[in-house]
Amino acid sequence: MSSIAREAGALLMEYFRRRVKIEYKGEADLVTEADRNSEALVVGRIRELFPTHSILGEESGSLAASRSSVSGTKNAGYHWYVDPLDGTTNFAHGYPVFCVSLGLEHTDAAGVAKRVAGVVYDPTRDELFSAELGRGAFLNGVKTNVSATSRLSECLIATGFPSQKRHKNPNIHFYHQITMKTHGVRRAGSAALDLCYVACGRYDGFWEFNLNPWDTAAGVLIAEEAGGRVTDFAGGPFDIASREVFATNGLVHDALKQEFAEIFAGRGLEPLPSPLEYARDPVTGAKPQS
Repeated sequence: MSSIAREAGALLMEYFRRRVKIEYKGEADLVTEADRNSEALVVGRIRELFPTHSILGEESGSLAASRSSVSGTKNAGYHWYVDPLDGTTNFAHGYPVFCVSLGLEHTDAAGVAKRVAGVVYDPTRDELFSAELGRGAFLNGVKTNVSATSRLSECLIATGFPSQKRHKNPNIHFYHQITMKTHGVRRAGSAALDLCYVACGRYDGFWEFNLNPWDTAAGVLIAEEAGGRVTDFAGGPFDIASREVFATNGLVHDALKQEFAEIFAGRGLEPLPSPLEYARDPVTGAKPQS
């Protein structure tokens, strides 16, 4: 998996250096030839090595009849989740925060599925995050762990926003409230890398709504194997089909979960400041001269 991810990352960097043409899948959902060619490379390598495995890719969708759906009944065997370029918008604009994400899940004869391996490769920093179920998480081959921060006010948290239909997404309210309760909130634009940054202690937590399975399959396992805790917003088990992820170092999980509960209930919300206040001079408070 690491070798495949590195090869795909090298391909992405070739396109990144020459600023490939931006295309559109939807209203604001960017896609480039780099996405498609990276996925073709990854799928081709998997097919060569593991011809009986099924694959779910961001660009091509499900590539195997053996799998009915992400949330439905799975046939026994191995199932891959492939994001050939997580952070496409960043990539397309020349912002160097993107990665290749590969997650591997095994379903036994009883229909019980477990994510067993994950690799996330950031080619701009040559950082490869990896994990195997029960064997820990690693950054470039060195074991890594989540942070030891135990106070929510001292935490650096990450989140993400959708590339389209942002007006229907409530996350700006959560962003504002959590910013007030922590040391800060970052929005880098790659959910897979955000989860890996929780795993290596750069972030103390991460949350996002409306994610796809290929966004989280590898990163969630890496965060968990590094000692982190990943659940839904109510604290229940993480479900790859639920489209929501809430990950922390474990130490601040309950405190942050309580903040989410308060926001969902509409209690204790800090009001957003009025932009009219910022039309005044920031020092004297006087209105600007017309």
